[in-house]
Amino acid sequence: MSGAARLLPGPIGVVLFLALWQIYCATSGISPLLLPTPLQVLRAFVEVMGEAPTWNHLSYTLGETLAGFGIALVVGVVLGWLIASSLLLERAVHPFVVASQIVPKVALVPLFVLWFGFGPTSKVVVSAVIAFFPIMTNTLLGLRSVDPGHDDVFQALRATRWQRFWQLQLPSAMPAILAGMEMAVVLATIGAVVGEYLGGSDGLGYFAVATMNAFQTDRLFAIIMLLTLMGFILYLAIAALRRVILPWQRKAVGE
Repeated sequence: MSGAARLLPGPIGVVLFLALWQIYCATSGISPLLLPTPLQVLRAFVEVMGEAPTWNHLSYTLGETLAGFGIALVVGVVLGWLIASSLLLERAVHPFVVASQIVPKVALVPLFVLWFGFGPTSKVVVSAVIAFFPIMTNTLLGLRSVDPGHDDVFQALRATRWQRFWQLQLPSAMPAILAGMEMAVVLATIGAVVGEYLGGSDGLGYFAVATMNAFQTDRLFAIIMLLTLMGFILYLAIAALRRVILPWQRKAVGE
């Protein structure tokens, strides 16, 4: 597939969506208070990005997201490795892991705020709880997909448990772990914003709620656009890391 054929459909789809949005707003007579036009949102976005508080809120949310994602990465990989190493531990821990994902995270935010306060800690915890599951499950899947023949060789060479992990299991599981990280970094962003929605006085989530309460719909759309860009950039960063660590996988899929 040529480079143009791979790159053009995305921008064309975005332009078409914006054109339909603009036409609908112009022909339907809908109030800008309910749905501003793309041009109004663009002007509001430029205005918002020129204000210093926006960058303070952005750095606050970005810090919470990265902290939550980092905690989820460490806990997810370690727990996935421990579960993969012990069937008894899997049977003991698995119900709690599944239960932690079944419970609606929004319902847990007030509890985290009660425990950790209205500061960034509660948002980091929400972000980590939401992001950890795909990393843990993908780590577990990757570790259990290790070639049995390679594992037999390491056992024949009397490799230690750490040597097997660092030199065989982790490299073999890395494609699955990185795939889980791509999903987790997006979920970490959602977790941080949800925490800011329900408790706090800083961050883009709080900024969006304050803008909504002021009935500034165009600015609200601009903040949503900024959040989308932040999450998209974080996702692209993990995708780029995957391409660097696993260049052979890029060639295999024809990227």
